[in-house]
Amino acid sequence: MRSHFRLLCVFVALAVSVGCSEEKPQLSPLSQSSTILAFGDSLTYGTGASKRESYPTILKQLTGIKVINEGIPGEVSGKGKARLGQILKKHQPDIVILCHGGNDLLQKIDTNKTINNLKNMITMIKESGSEVVILSVPRPGLMLKPAPFYEEISTEMDIPIIAGLLSEILSDRELKSDTAHPNGKGYRQMAKAIADLLLERKAINQLN
Repeated sequence: MRSHFRLLCVFVALAVSVGCSEEKPQLSPLSQSSTILAFGDSLTYGTGASKRESYPTILKQLTGIKVINEGIPGEVSGKGKARLGQILKKHQPDIVILCHGGNDLLQKIDTNKTINNLKNMITMIKESGSEVVILSVPRPGLMLKPAPFYEEISTEMDIPIIAGLLSEILSDRELKSDTAHPNGKGYRQMAKAIADLLLERKAINQLN
């Protein structure tokens, strides 16, 4: 009986250790003097809504923390990678919200190039001392599903991800301005989801 009990204890200990290893990546706490960098293309810029309705503007209101909008409409991931270094040096953010690759999908750029560009951007962000959260972008088509490589990148590089949000928003006529962009209501949902993730991962303590 004792040997069976000891064996059971070993299995329990292994189960606990596996569970701990699968914990979601947490984020460092932010303060009122922290900076969040929103980096991406038109989805970050806020195309389809007014500037005051863009998700970075709403995220600032929800968190009470400075949020810088560095979205450029039409930008592909290669050009994003090329300008990211200077942006990181200029703003020295604590956390970067990375939403990129949508134009690559629209222009049917080689997927491996997009993946490598996103990985390089994440590496640059980490090496600068910042943390990163990535948003997945849906593939164009009738059934809007997130491109699977975003989840793969998130797992491989151990970073938080918001996976199906944009697919849900762009599937709802009341939340989008066109087939590729949210409207004001949609961008508010983006901001709320990001703020909720920051709250869940202990980066912030409360929402405004």
